[in-house]
This record gives sequence, C-alpha cells and structure tokens, in this order.
Amino acid sequence: MWDNVPLLRNIANALFGLSLLLVLYGTARYVLRLPVFPLRTVELAQAPQRVPVELLEKVVHEQVSGNFFTVDLEQTRQDFEKLPWVRKVSVRRKFPWSLQVEVEEQVALAHWNGKELVNTHGEVFAGVSEQALPDFIGQPDTSAQVTQMYGELSATLQPMKQQIVQISLSPRFAWQVRLDSGLVLELGREEMQQRLARFVKVYPYSLTTLARPVKHVDLRYRNGFAAYLPGGIV
Repeated sequence: MWDNVPLLRNIANALFGLSLLLVLYGTARYVLRLPVFPLRTVELAQAPQRVPVELLEKVVHEQVSGNFFTVDLEQTRQDFEKLPWVRKVSVRRKFPWSLQVEVEEQVALAHWNGKELVNTHGEVFAGVSEQALPDFIGQPDTSAQVTQMYGELSATLQPMKQQIVQISLSPRFAWQVRLDSGLVLELGREEMQQRLARFVKVYPYSLTTLARPVKHVDLRYRNGFAAYLPGGIV
C-alpha cells in the first residue's frame, strides 16, 4: 500500500476535501450565528379575534431566540400553540429579516361535559365562552363522534324548526337529545337518524295535536314511539 503512489494520492485528496468541507461547514455555522442576521420583526398574517395580542408578544419576547437562519421554527410554533384559544399555528421565514406567523383560532361549537369546549372539528379544548352554545355530554375520546352526530341530527330536525340544546352519549353508547322546546328524545344505540326522521315526519300530526305538551319521547321502538305526558303515556 505504501508504495502505491496513486492510491496514496487519492486518499490524501479525499482527506483534504473532507477537511475543507468541515472548515466550510464550521465557518458557515459561525457566520450564520453572527448578529448581522437579526430577526427584526414578527408579523401576524391576520389580526386574531380571541387570542390577546399581548400573549403573542410575550411568546415573541420570551421564547423566540436565534437569528433569521437559526431560529427554531418548530419550537416557535409549539410555543404559540400553547396559548389559549389557539388551534394551529404556522411559522415561516420571510426574507430578509422577519418571521410570519399565521394563527388559526378555536371556533367553539359546544360545551363539553360542563367543563371544557368543543370546536367545530370535534376537538376538546380549555376555554370559557359567553356564547349560547349547546351542551355535549360524552365519554373521553368521543367528542368527534358526538360532534358528527350533532350535525347529522340537527339536519334531520330542520323541518321541526327546533334546535338541539343538549346531546348526550351514555357509557352504554345510547343517544339522547334535548331540544330548545324542552322536548327530550331517546334515540337508543342504533338507527338513530332513521328513528328521528320517522318522528319528524309524523310530528305535525301527532304531538302538536295534543292538549298538553309532551316533554319526553322514546323513539326506541321498531314501528313507533312512546310519548310521555304528565300523569301517563300516550
């Protein structure tokens, strides 16, 4: 090997090239960390509606570090997403000296188990809302299922011109809804939409003709339903 001049020359060239790459890499890292590439501004793509701008500014001042090239975009995104009423955030560099932050805020759809909120994607999040929202009641990890059922049943109820103010999914996965009229509907665990559709179809010719208001209806019957009046069953 030691008398193989071409081989030794190739090895020397390879080592020289590797050394040069390491030097260039170290130099580039050093140059990129110099204060000549500072972040001068952090821009919001649009003004937030629910998230206080002061909290966004606090994240910028306390969490964002590095310059234009070295700032950790993923960590910055995570820091913003920890804020209340923030669902998702995208962060990108904007040449030459800025970061652009786009914030997607939570849109509350309902209260969840009286303690949290559910957004329009069926995701549970911490927050307080003064809006008149329906109540969703369900087991852990069923918020998306309850949200989907709420949408489907609300569409079925449109001919009755009544709104769902509470929808419940029991531990045994049975469904119940309460309408803004006070009427409670027991839907059971199967064929919920079909049962509700049959009820909606006959509603104008059945319950609305009674002298006393019905407050509870059991739809868990194959060919009909049971309406409970004060003092007895219809």
